[in-house]
Amino acid sequence: MKNYDVVIIGAGPSGLFTAININPNKSVMILEKMEKPAKKLLISGSGRCNVTNTGSIKDFFKHYGDNSNFLKHSLNTFTNQDLIDFLYSQGMKVVIDKNGKAFPETQKASDILNILLNQCETKKIDLYINQEISRIKRSSNKFILKTQDEEYLCDYLVIATGGKSYPKTGSTGDGYQFAESLGHTIVEPKPALSHVKIKNYKFIDLAGVSLTDIEISLYRNNKKLRSHVGDIGFTHRGLTGPGIIDFSRFLDSGDILKINFASRNSEELNKQFIEACQKEGKQSIKKFLKNLFLPERLILSIVNELKIQPEDQLATITKQLRNKLMTSFCEFSFEIESIGSFDVAMVTSGGVSLKEISSKTIESKIVPHLYFVGEVLDIDGDTGGYNIQAAFSTGYSAAKSISSDN
Repeated sequence: MKNYDVVIIGAGPSGLFTAININPNKSVMILEKMEKPAKKLLISGSGRCNVTNTGSIKDFFKHYGDNSNFLKHSLNTFTNQDLIDFLYSQGMKVVIDKNGKAFPETQKASDILNILLNQCETKKIDLYINQEISRIKRSSNKFILKTQDEEYLCDYLVIATGGKSYPKTGSTGDGYQFAESLGHTIVEPKPALSHVKIKNYKFIDLAGVSLTDIEISLYRNNKKLRSHVGDIGFTHRGLTGPGIIDFSRFLDSGDILKINFASRNSEELNKQFIEACQKEGKQSIKKFLKNLFLPERLILSIVNELKIQPEDQLATITKQLRNKLMTSFCEFSFEIESIGSFDVAMVTSGGVSLKEISSKTIESKIVPHLYFVGEVLDIDGDTGGYNIQAAFSTGYSAAKSISSDN
């Protein structure tokens, strides 16, 4: 039986960064079940690796759904600027796009991974691949981990196995099983950061069309739950774009999305319609709707759906039909058929319950010396570098807690 001070399960960014920040006086080993470390990191950002975002750290807390408070200590302890500085110290400059997304100057995720692996080698951290863990148990204040070929004993255990998204990279939910076996509660894992498929979708011809700063409202059982503003796009089967993808953590099959294409409420649009009709009743519907600055294909699709001819004059539109027109442009309803599966979702919503984890140390409140870092926790960020930043920041907090414990 091999004995270490610290064993980390999972060689993704959170596991690797935890390892390299632990005090060198503790022996550290990383166990990775795949044949290569950090396979999900390598495909992030289409292989370019959006490591973080350059927004203010206060702005970060708007990008983690309802559980953002949990990350306040970690993000303030190891900030986005700290991550950028770390990469600079390793000879890697970052480049920033127009949305504040930070990428390695080389545009290669593999270069980020190499920095982490080189640090592990420098700090003499043992990393073993093809080591799938079959069992973990707690005995006499120690953790015993069993693989097919070996048993490991450690004082501190860090679970950094990720969630369930992109299972081909090794993220298959193993960490949830380990957590439950050690007494932890799992909030149901669901795909997040995903496109949505729409029931009876009528906008196939709009595939490729995108809109900016659109208000999206979520309804369930005829009750409005929340709203969100973001960019959306149409696909052959439903909706996508950052506004939909970031909102997907809250969505379920059967929910209704009401989308305001007009960027104003129906009362305001109705008032504008009446005023235009009074001034120039012969004006066409098509000309009036051009004032919404929407793609013509979208306008024509909605008008045709209502069986209105684009050249129909405003004065010929009945009140009943006008009300339908207002609703269609200000509250167009889409029923969600399904959220993209774990195979296509970028991250996992759900995971180890945050109620059972210290937000300052990332240590279990149930089992001493047990830590959970990264996506295995019940927290997920928006697109734009927020999830990788959370992986580094929680890993750093865990490492500092382990290092300070004598």
